[in-house]
Amino acid sequence: MEEFAAVSGLSRPTVSKYFNDPDSVRASTRDRIERALEEFDYRPNIYAMNQNRKLTKTVGIMVPYLADPVFAEIARNLESRCVAAGYSPTLFSSYGQQSVENDILENIRALKPAGALIAPLGRRSDLDAYEKFCSEIPTVLVDSRLNDLGLAFVGSDNDQFGDLIVDYLCRTGEPPCFLDMKTPANPNAIRRRKAYLDAMNAQGQTPCVVGVDGEGWGFEEIGRRGGGKALDDGLFATNTVLCSNDRLAIGFLTACYERNLTVGRHKDSAIRVAGQDDHPYSRFTCPPLTTIAHDYDAISRRAADILVGALEGTENEEKYIQFDGRLVMRDSA
Repeated sequence: MEEFAAVSGLSRPTVSKYFNDPDSVRASTRDRIERALEEFDYRPNIYAMNQNRKLTKTVGIMVPYLADPVFAEIARNLESRCVAAGYSPTLFSSYGQQSVENDILENIRALKPAGALIAPLGRRSDLDAYEKFCSEIPTVLVDSRLNDLGLAFVGSDNDQFGDLIVDYLCRTGEPPCFLDMKTPANPNAIRRRKAYLDAMNAQGQTPCVVGVDGEGWGFEEIGRRGGGKALDDGLFATNTVLCSNDRLAIGFLTACYERNLTVGRHKDSAIRVAGQDDHPYSRFTCPPLTTIAHDYDAISRRAADILVGALEGTENEEKYIQFDGRLVMRDSA
């Protein structure tokens, strides 16, 4: 910046002031700087500038698995909200690994961000690493919360998800069995299992939980392989299966197809299948998947509002917010 100021005949403080806020310098000075920018093709090093700032306009965003369209949709919404609020988002994916998540926390800290919007791994997260990070950087958690840290959280109400889908399935056919993983990938899966059990008990029905082997984020293959074995072993007590998430359900639909089981809500169908999340591909499965939809727009908007409010001194005292899901009725159940 010193070199640019020298060749353009301006003072470095004036150039720096312009890059912080173009409207803070006189119009004639601004025109002069912008002509020099075009002539010399200069762009400031934002990362270097951040080292000299107490507060930057950068916001770090991290999700557990960017290849998962659900988290991609969450990230997309968070990014757009940050940009609309005048901040520059930087996006990271931890790919389901604690070591990667910890490295990203350090990388975000190195950017000296204004704040962070993070969907943590949850059960696998390093609470000490988060405690250190959040003591320095204003942070709002999305999707999964870390109970012990008391951080602001915005997500979906998994209890309401369970009540809504179990009530629908019980009203329209045999009560559902619940398909999930023996080793859940994140806390939402644990909460959804509990929500299923509570909802079934409230309906006066006998729960049937079928846990399958598998770890990590390859839910489709886990649902296909584990769900198929459960079908072969006769583990489902009824002809209705509620999956912990849509990706498991997509894999389970394949297992049904491989066994020539007709899936659907019609009388001649052998089995009904439902999921949770309204995965972007769930409407394109065969048959289209009945599910519960997140309110992605509301979640991202409220999370960004809480963070921006904390950064700009208009912080809202409401720190724990859950949004209801919406029942999406399709042909699978």
